[in-house]
Amino acid sequence: MPPTAPTPRHTLHTLYSEHHSWLQGWLRKKLSCSQQAADLAQDTFLRLLISGRLPEPERSRAYLTQIAKGLLVDQYRRRQLEQAYLEALARVPECHAPSPETRALVIETLVCIDAHLGRLPQIVRETFLLSQFDGLKYSEIAERLGIATATVRKYMLKASLACYAALEESPASGTPAR
Repeated sequence: MPPTAPTPRHTLHTLYSEHHSWLQGWLRKKLSCSQQAADLAQDTFLRLLISGRLPEPERSRAYLTQIAKGLLVDQYRRRQLEQAYLEALARVPECHAPSPETRALVIETLVCIDAHLGRLPQIVRETFLLSQFDGLKYSEIAERLGIATATVRKYMLKASLACYAALEESPASGTPAR
């Protein structure tokens, strides 16, 4: 009787057994924190489990490293957003400060908006940021970017729709991500 191909669960188990310690050590060197390294190593394997895609055995470490690097970038971006939000909150009188639960929901929503905006072309994001954070008028944005004012309107619509989609998916809306 010919041997049967390993089941995906068995392959994931093997991958975990053979590479988890190595990955955690690699992350520990990057993060200088064993707890964060342990969490990110687990998150890496969770991503594999959820995706259902497993690498060829000879590409296991490269594949795991690629996923872990993506998680590191996500963590870094999240921390930047969280830090900016907390700095803004520090300027709010304590009596008007949101509850810890509200803070957590706002941070999750900001991360979701950032992810949606990150999927847009660079010029669309730049248009949106110039409008929303620099307070430029559409005509000023058009002049700065060398595009038509009508194009600025079109880009703002795309960015606004991305933000709306993010709000629909955010934890605060109660609607799960698709």
